[in-house]
Amino acid sequence: MTDVIQFHILAHILISFTGALLLLAIWYNISDRFKQILQEDNSPKRVDRGLLYLSLAIFVWVVAGCWAYMGHAFSFSQTLYFKTGNNLFSIVNDLFLFLALCYADHAPPFIHKHKRNRNRIMIIIFTMALLTCLIPLLAGRYNEMHSLRISAFPDLLLSGFLTFLLIVTFYRTFANRGLKIVAVISVIAIVFIFVSILPDAFPDLYSDFTKDLIKITAKTSFIAITLVLATSWVIQLANTPKPNEMMISFMDWSLIKITIPSKEIFGVTIEFGSKTTQYINLLKFAIRRKYGNETAQSILIGLGGEINNQTYLSRIIDNMNEILKLEEEQKLDRKDLFTFIGQGKYRLRIIPENIKIDETLLREFINSPGNQEYKSIVT
Repeated sequence: MTDVIQFHILAHILISFTGALLLLAIWYNISDRFKQILQEDNSPKRVDRGLLYLSLAIFVWVVAGCWAYMGHAFSFSQTLYFKTGNNLFSIVNDLFLFLALCYADHAPPFIHKHKRNRNRIMIIIFTMALLTCLIPLLAGRYNEMHSLRISAFPDLLLSGFLTFLLIVTFYRTFANRGLKIVAVISVIAIVFIFVSILPDAFPDLYSDFTKDLIKITAKTSFIAITLVLATSWVIQLANTPKPNEMMISFMDWSLIKITIPSKEIFGVTIEFGSKTTQYINLLKFAIRRKYGNETAQSILIGLGGEINNQTYLSRIIDNMNEILKLEEEQKLDRKDLFTFIGQGKYRLRIIPENIKIDETLLREFINSPGNQEYKSIVT
């Protein structure tokens, strides 16, 4: 093992280990400090493990680095089982990255909101791992031919799909948090990660020096991006109002009064005007939260639910921000008012004691022919 190879592998191990340890420490600290926000009153205890899985994905790089060091130190780095091991480590890394994406608010909806789709993708990941083990045995000496390594293709296909998911998720997340330059950099870093694994399937694609340079640059950049992601999550949670500090009062049709001290909103009256759909949806959430039992407090969004689309929640917040004319850092986010409790269901975050609904308004609403379900909730 040359000094250059030894330096590259040890740098790879130390950088990955430091990044994974930092992410793990941040996740643990966040989970402890913001427990009230992350796990609210009677909602299911859905701890956000996104950062935990990201740190585990990077820890896989540490183990892969140790495997590479052993391969060169004991002279088996050119063997078939060593290369297959590298592909399996890559698939395990993909698995943890995918699990992390399942907790990302801005991940593509087909994985963020649908447990069935997530399970299907998990089955695909395990199938790819099985194929990676079987192909070398079945293909034999034909596994590597014409500058191609067939056993690496399952990992390459899986990594390509995951690259797409990561790009969409990271770009949307950073752009939504006002970090558009970081969003662009994250896309470049993720593309570099994919480029760094191409030589596993196409061994003669780059020189050894270029391969090592791309790998260490890609992984260092990705670790830096995940640390920025963790920091932005801390800031977002710190700016998220606590459920017991917010107050809302429904005074008349299309008219509410709201107080959110952390956003410097104190007893502000909001007139929804012609936005009656948004007002009625917000009123439904409030009635369920105030009068409903644990099961009835949430509303199913989409999937044939009571509210057809996620955009209806966003429109409520958009209308409130437009009417309030808040500064950029004060603007309400969807997560400020609504909690996702799993299975496509959302619930108002404000505690029942801080929700007031005019009696006449409530009576008119529940006596409407289309709202008989709410009549049973209130009575």
